[in-house]
Amino acid sequence: MPQLTSLVLKDGAATPANHTFAPRDITNGVATLIESTGVPIGDKKVSIALTRTQNGRQKVTMKLAVPTVQDQVISGISRPTAVRAAYCDVTFSFDQTSGTQERKDVLAYMASLFGQSFTQDVVGNLAAVY
Repeated sequence: MPQLTSLVLKDGAATPANHTFAPRDITNGVATLIESTGVPIGDKKVSIALTRTQNGRQKVTMKLAVPTVQDQVISGISRPTAVRAAYCDVTFSFDQTSGTQERKDVLAYMASLFGQSFTQDVVGNLAAVY
């Protein structure tokens, strides 16, 4: 059973920077990690959970939420406000008879897919597929 520890994830800048997501808590089997900005509404959040579906499949759900915060001035008072957020949800679903190598292969395929220029263009540039 893996222990919840900090994750260091790279951003997509021309010179990628590391971002450390520290464990926040585990609630109802959902592990949450955050990169704190000092203002909770601006915290980037990663969550991961392992559950079993009603039909017995093992389901791994990973989520990422990246809010954009701007200061809003009302009556001379400045306060941070979340103006939007970017989300990513990834779900893996495996039959009870799946093997370790099968699951590792599916993870490797997805990691490789995320690194493809095709995927980078669709997600990064919102370019339509033709």
